[in-house]
Amino acid sequence: MADNLGSERGAAAASADDSQMDHTLERCLGTALRQKRLAHGLTIADVSELAGISRGMLSKIENGQSATSLDTLHRLARALGVSLSALFRDVDVIEGNAQLVRADEGMEVVRRGTRRGHTYRLLAYDQGPRKLFEPFLISLDDASEVFPTFQHPGTEFIHLLQGRMVYRHGKDTHELGPGDSLTFSGDVPHGPEVLVETPIRFVAVIMYGNGDPS
Repeated sequence: MADNLGSERGAAAASADDSQMDHTLERCLGTALRQKRLAHGLTIADVSELAGISRGMLSKIENGQSATSLDTLHRLARALGVSLSALFRDVDVIEGNAQLVRADEGMEVVRRGTRRGHTYRLLAYDQGPRKLFEPFLISLDDASEVFPTFQHPGTEFIHLLQGRMVYRHGKDTHELGPGDSLTFSGDVPHGPEVLVETPIRFVAVIMYGNGDPS
């Protein structure tokens, strides 16, 4: 009895997964058809006439509300002047979760030691329970400014875009110019020591891994 119940539940779960997959396929194909149609400047009426299907059916297919046969898809692809494979090209592509921050739109943040002529712009906003990394665009404009040293968990990577500076990490100093990069352990005291040529712009990425920045 228990075995039969388990089999039934497994079959039901598999059926639900198949149904979900079918709906995803229908949505992807519908989106592909609509994008191709709009790219060619065609209306639903235009394509339905060329493919020999009703406008209502085409509308349902584009909205992922109706399954369709391979023959109908072939006729739609021919009406749109694309190959059948072109409609399936994006079906298995994982939906992205990219975060775009436009130039000068990065959130300005204040960190310990930040004074005049010293700007941090956060280039990505990690909204999870733990920060895995923090990318900054850092601007240093005041050559007379004296900087404290910084310490934090994880690894830091910096890449100089403009200007020249001497950067200290522990007992060592490194003179950096445009195009130079430096990677180091964040728990060793570090920071700009001499601003040789301003303005200075560099990208700094702090990678916390599984740790926590606090």
